[in-house]
Amino acid sequence: MDFLVSHGFTPDLQEVDTPETAAKCAQAACLTQQNPLIIVGAGDGTINAVVNGLIPGTATLAVIPFGTSNVLCRELEIMSPEEALEKIAAGLSRNLCVGCIEKGETKRTFLLMAGVGFDGCVVEGVRTKEKRLLKKGAYFLSALRVLQCWDKTRFEVVSASRVIDCHSVVVCNGAKYGGNILFAPGASLFEPEFQVVCVTDQTRIGYLKTLPGLLAGRGLTGPGIHTFAARELEIRGTKPLQADGDYYFDAPVRIRAIPDYLKIIV
Repeated sequence: MDFLVSHGFTPDLQEVDTPETAAKCAQAACLTQQNPLIIVGAGDGTINAVVNGLIPGTATLAVIPFGTSNVLCRELEIMSPEEALEKIAAGLSRNLCVGCIEKGETKRTFLLMAGVGFDGCVVEGVRTKEKRLLKKGAYFLSALRVLQCWDKTRFEVVSASRVIDCHSVVVCNGAKYGGNILFAPGASLFEPEFQVVCVTDQTRIGYLKTLPGLLAGRGLTGPGIHTFAARELEIRGTKPLQADGDYYFDAPVRIRAIPDYLKIIV
């Protein structure tokens, strides 16, 4: 706060403790101010909640990495709170594309990724107490539980004339996943399309075979992996869906890209 004041800002600090209050704060700023600058010092889940409260095209967003993984900040190459503040002071921004998930009359927005299948099950199974205590380790424990009770159910991903039968899918608006892991090379927050990564192999061994590529920085590649670009797609199935690291609901859903949804400080 002292830094912002010393650089000519007049910040109004709002402390939030739930996604709902974060979304309401963002909405109130859009309704009461013209082109507000909304600075979020939190993790990806809270940033997601703020974005879901924004009125499209009205705000500029800035982020400070105070969360567990800070994937968005890593996408923006913001590695510390000090770097974030310097970028806010500089004021350079770019138009950002987001993803919109539609399930019936319900619509939710995401910034980074939406996953159905394995990672959706992992995120749904994360226990709050474990996350508070172990942070990223809570996702590892949940993954072990999912591996133990393996679900072989499959579903379809439909985009234009393409229909893919798969076990999991991650719709990537950004290139990174789970921190600084390069997951979908070619994906960009600033382009109006997704990189869609489908896992067609339904075996545990098939998933383990993708790890060398991830660890080597090549993304999720190899046998049983099908990747394509799309602006809109449909996921047919009943598996859990996670977006930006939080469980939303179960598929089926439609997902589409919305360009120029907001400006973000880079």
